[in-house]
Amino acid sequence: MNEGGQGFPDWIVGALRGVADPRRREATSNYFPTAMEILGVPVPGIRKTTRRLHGELKGAPPTTVLELAFLLNEVPIHEVRQLAYELLSLREDARALLGIRKVRSLGKGNDNWASVDAFSVLVSGPVWREGGIPDREVAAWTSSRDRWWRRTALVSTVPLNMPSRGGAGDVDRTVGICDRLAGDSDPMVAKALSWALRSLIHVDRDAVEGFLGTHDSVIPALVRREVRNKLETGRKLRRT
Repeated sequence: MNEGGQGFPDWIVGALRGVADPRRREATSNYFPTAMEILGVPVPGIRKTTRRLHGELKGAPPTTVLELAFLLNEVPIHEVRQLAYELLSLREDARALLGIRKVRSLGKGNDNWASVDAFSVLVSGPVWREGGIPDREVAAWTSSRDRWWRRTALVSTVPLNMPSRGGAGDVDRTVGICDRLAGDSDPMVAKALSWALRSLIHVDRDAVEGFLGTHDSVIPALVRREVRNKLETGRKLRRT
């Protein structure tokens, strides 16, 4: 078996297939439709395989890890692509080698919210935060005709503000991206805008309140409702 090209470690795909759940495959195929094959592997299963791979790569130079991540990213299987992003999140030395072209390449072909969100939280957002790509690159994604790159721009702000992901808070860059997509009515983009703003609340509530006030006439109702709920109750959804 050689599903990822020359030198591809067969056991990675085999390990993922071994923990696949047909019921989950059917459910997720409807939850986030994609042109990629879906195996039906729960997130813990993906992460367990990633940790095993990470262990086997102990001592490997970052260039080798990055090469493998690109190889994994080319496999047209949803969970394998997710694993590539998880691997880069564990090997920050490999992630540090990413620049504009490599980030674009890793994000190319993401056609569903699950892949986009993993890429944004684990790869593009941290690389941006750490100076690997400039603000103008992420700003350019907001003008893309591809809804998934516009979502990527917004979700890439989340690691700027997540302490659990190393974020210390970045109001200016977050609001700058949100400003550009405030009136985007695409549901996948609107939901990402809500997430970006909700992630900023613990950093600067006033900035989020100000954003809602400034853009009240154009932001989708879903964004207004979810962000208001988070501000007022600490939850995205109100209890009924």
